[in-house]
Amino acid sequence: LSEQQRRILWFYRYYCNNQNCSLPLVLGSAPSWDQMTVSEIYAMLRRWRFSNPVEALGLLTFSFPDQDIRRTAVQQIENLSNDELLEYLPQLVQVLKFEWNLESPLAKLLLNRSLQSIQVAHQLYWLLKNAQNEVHFKIWYQKLLAALQFCAGKTLNNEFSKEEKLIRILEDVAKKVKAASDPKRKEVLKVELNRLQQFFQEVKVCRLPLNPALVVQGIEADSCSYFTSNAFPLKISFINANAPSGNINVIFKVGDDLRQDMLVLQIIRVMDSIWLQEGLDMQMIIYRCLSTGKGQGLVQMVPDATTLAKIHRESGLIGPLKENTIKKWFRHHHPLESSYQEAIRNFFYSCAGWCVVTFILGVCDRHSDNIMLTKDGHMFHIDFGRFLGHAQTFGSIRRDRAPFIFTSEMEYFITEGGKNPQRFQEFVELCCQAYNIVRKHSQLLLRLLEMMLHAGLPELNSIQDLKYVYDNLRPQDSDLQATSYFTRKIKESLECFPVKLNNLIHTLVQMSMTGSAKPPAPETVPQEWMMLDTEKSIARATILGFNKKSDSLYLVQVVQTCNVVTFVEKSFDQFSKLHSHLQKQFPSHALPEFPHSWHLPFTDLEHKRVKDLNLYLKQLLSGSRKLANNELVLSFFLNCSKKTSAEDAPSLALGPQSTDRKPGVQLVISYESTRLTIMLKHMRNICLPDGSAPSAHAEFYLLPYPYEVSRRKTRTAPKSFDPTYNEIVVYDKVTELKGHILKLVVKSKGTFVGAVNIQLSSVQLNEEKWYPLGNSEI
Repeated sequence: LSEQQRRILWFYRYYCNNQNCSLPLVLGSAPSWDQMTVSEIYAMLRRWRFSNPVEALGLLTFSFPDQDIRRTAVQQIENLSNDELLEYLPQLVQVLKFEWNLESPLAKLLLNRSLQSIQVAHQLYWLLKNAQNEVHFKIWYQKLLAALQFCAGKTLNNEFSKEEKLIRILEDVAKKVKAASDPKRKEVLKVELNRLQQFFQEVKVCRLPLNPALVVQGIEADSCSYFTSNAFPLKISFINANAPSGNINVIFKVGDDLRQDMLVLQIIRVMDSIWLQEGLDMQMIIYRCLSTGKGQGLVQMVPDATTLAKIHRESGLIGPLKENTIKKWFRHHHPLESSYQEAIRNFFYSCAGWCVVTFILGVCDRHSDNIMLTKDGHMFHIDFGRFLGHAQTFGSIRRDRAPFIFTSEMEYFITEGGKNPQRFQEFVELCCQAYNIVRKHSQLLLRLLEMMLHAGLPELNSIQDLKYVYDNLRPQDSDLQATSYFTRKIKESLECFPVKLNNLIHTLVQMSMTGSAKPPAPETVPQEWMMLDTEKSIARATILGFNKKSDSLYLVQVVQTCNVVTFVEKSFDQFSKLHSHLQKQFPSHALPEFPHSWHLPFTDLEHKRVKDLNLYLKQLLSGSRKLANNELVLSFFLNCSKKTSAEDAPSLALGPQSTDRKPGVQLVISYESTRLTIMLKHMRNICLPDGSAPSAHAEFYLLPYPYEVSRRKTRTAPKSFDPTYNEIVVYDKVTELKGHILKLVVKSKGTFVGAVNIQLSSVQLNEEKWYPLGNSEI
C-alpha cells in the first residue's frame, strides 16, 4: 500500500472487519509503535473476529515483533488441525527466527503438535535440520532441534538417526558418481550401491524422509541409475516394505538447492486444496520434494510419466512443430474409446490447473523437458529453479515469451483435432473459474510468500517479488474483469510460436547428444505408436451381415487378442476410405487387394461384397503387424464400437454438451449504479453464407441511443465456427434499463453473419445465457 492508502486505512480502522479487510493489513498501517498507537492496536486485536485461523498467519511476519500480537496469532493457529498445520509448516519454521525466546507460544505449539502427530514431528525435524544452514540462525535452530529431539523420545529419535545415515550414504554415492569419468561412472555406481545394501542389512527397515508413511527395506540395484544432466542425480529404486505396493523410485540430487522447488510445490498444493474445498478437482499431480541439506535433497518420481520432449523425439525431428503429436501418443496407449476419452478428461483438467498455477507464480524456464505426461492423461510440471517472473535471457531476449505453456498441439488434443471445438470454450471457462477461485484467497498466498522473504531463497527476497504475484492475482478486479484478462493470456500463450521453437531446439540438442538426429522417412508413423500391446490388438474382424438402408451398413464382429468382443457398423465407403488412407500412410507396403466398387447388373452385390471384404480383412489383419496394429486400423474398429456390456460404454462428459446446432451467442449482462456491463463470452455454430468459418467480431448498439454514440466493437476471432471472446463492453450513465434494447450484430470482414435484439428490462442479470442469432438484419 502507498503511504496515503495506509493513512486512510488506519483512519477508518473501526469500519474494517474480516469481510472487507485483513487484520495484518490494518495493523500494518499503524503510523508508529508509540504507547498510544500500541493501545489502539490492542483494542483492534480484542474486537477483531477472525473468519479463518489462517488469517492470523500474517501477524507472525517480521513486521510484528510485539509479543501480544504474536500470542494472539498463535491462539488462532491452534484451531488448525494437524493436517492443516502441515500445509503451513515451512512458513511457521521460518518465522520462528522472529521469536524472542525458546519458550515462545509458537515454539510450544509446534513441539506440542509434534507429540500428537508423527507427520508433524517428521517434517518439523527435517525443516529444522535444513534451516541450520542459515548462517545467522544456525545456533537458534540447533536449540529448537534439540528441544524437538528431547520431546520425541527414543524410538522416534532412532528413526531420525536411520534416515540421517541413509541420506549421508546417498550423498556420498552421488558425489562419487558425479566425480567419476564417463567410462567408469556405471561401475562406480554399481560398487557404491553395495553400501546401501549393507545399510539395509543392518537396519532392516527405514522410513523415507520424503514421507514417514513410506517404509522401505532395501534397494533393487538393477533398477538404480543416474541421469546425464550436469549434477548427475541418482535414481534409486527402494523396495517397499508393504510388498504389494511396488517399488518406490526417488531422485537424489547433489548440487541443486531444492528449497525453492519445495516452496513452489507447497503453494501449488495450497491452491489445489482451495479448489477441492470449492468442489473442483483439477486432477493435479503434485509430487513431493525435500531439501535434506545445503544443495541436496530428495524428489519423488511419478510412475508411468514421460517428458513431452521424449514424446516429441519419438515423432521425429520436427515433432515439436506437429499439431497431432500428443494426440497420437495418447491414442497409442488408449485404443479403446472409453479409456481414450478418460485420458482427454484428465489432460483437460490438469492442463488447466497447471496453466493457472504457473501463471500466478510466474514459473519460468518452461520447455518440453520439464513438462511431463502420464499415460492416463495427467499433465504436470517439474523443475522450479526459476519463478516469480525471473526468466532466463538469451542475450537481451527473454526465453519465456508466453504467460504459461498452452500450445496448439494441446488444444488439438483437447478438441480431438477440431471435432469438438466447443471443448476449447469449456477449457477457457475452466481456467477462468479456477483462476477466480484462487483469487479469492490472494491474501493467504501473499502471506505465505511474505513469510519466506527471509529464507535466503535466490528469487524471493524483496517486496517486488510479492508485487509480481499480486499483479498476477489482480485482487482488485471483478470476476468478469479477471475472466477477460485470463482469456487474453490463454490466447497469447496459444499464439506464441517461440514456445514451439524453444521445444524444437531442446529436441535437436537431445537428439544430437543421443546421436538420433536422423529425420524419419516421410509420412511414416513412429513404430512406438503402431505396435500396441498384444492384449489391445485385433485378432480378427468378420462381417456377419448387412443392414439395407439408404447406404448398406455391414455388421462387423471384432475380436481382440484379449478375447474382448465388440461390434461396429461400417459402410462400404468407410472401408474404401480406410484402404485409401493406408495406401497413403504405407506407400512401400503391399496391401491386400481391395474389392471393386463397380458391379455387373443382376448380381447380388451385397452378398458378394461381404465375401470380398471378409477376405480383405483376413489378409489385412493376418499380414504385417505394422499394418494390423496401425492407429488407423485400431481406431476404425475400436473407436466407435458398440460394447457387448453397457458398463464399457464411454461415460465422459467434460461439460454440458450442446445438442443445439443453431447459431448462438453467450452473454453475461450486469447493471449497477447506472453502469451497464456486457461480457461477450462465446459464440457457437456461426458460419458465412457459403458455409465457411468466419473471422467474426461483434458490434453492440444500445437503442434508442444513436448508432454512432452507442457503437462498441470487439476484436476479431480468426476463422472459427465457435469463437471465444470473454470481452467486456461498458455503457456508463444508463439511468434505467426499461425502454432500452441491446442490439448485437456479428460480422466477418464486413459480411453479415447474424444478429439479436435483447430487451434489457426482461433480462436476468449476472447470469450466463445463450441467445439465438438470427440470420437477417433486425
